[in-house]
Amino acid sequence: MRMMTIADVDAVLNIEQAVQVYPWSRGNYTDALDSGYLCFVEEIAGEIAGYAVLMPGVEEAELLNIGVAASHQRQGMGGAMLSALCKVATDKQLYRLFLEVRASNLAALNLYRRAGFEQVGVRRGYYHDAEGSEDALVMACELSGKSNG
Repeated sequence: MRMMTIADVDAVLNIEQAVQVYPWSRGNYTDALDSGYLCFVEEIAGEIAGYAVLMPGVEEAELLNIGVAASHQRQGMGGAMLSALCKVATDKQLYRLFLEVRASNLAALNLYRRAGFEQVGVRRGYYHDAEGSEDALVMACELSGKSNG
């Protein structure tokens, strides 16, 4: 996994639009890059196959977005990316990682649970579309490395 650059945004958008129900825009990615968020891509054979965006805070971070190209899903890439993101967070002295996920996104929920995330809250009616609203499950993973003192 490597840091995302502005030159990667077109490839990331192609994946994003294919795999996300509500994809981020080019502006979302350029803003994330400009704001100093931790933006990454995963490559296979020189082509971008996955991406992730972390927003760091004080001793914690939020996983704002993650995606894997459809042709590479269910092959362990998402889990490997989550492991790498946890390592990056720990290296930057971020000890808790949060995310929000649609309650209906069972594949993502299973991935996050396997990676050590646990549900810590619910945002009722957080996601809105033409069919109504859906809850967001707030999940967190405690990362190792924080001293107790």
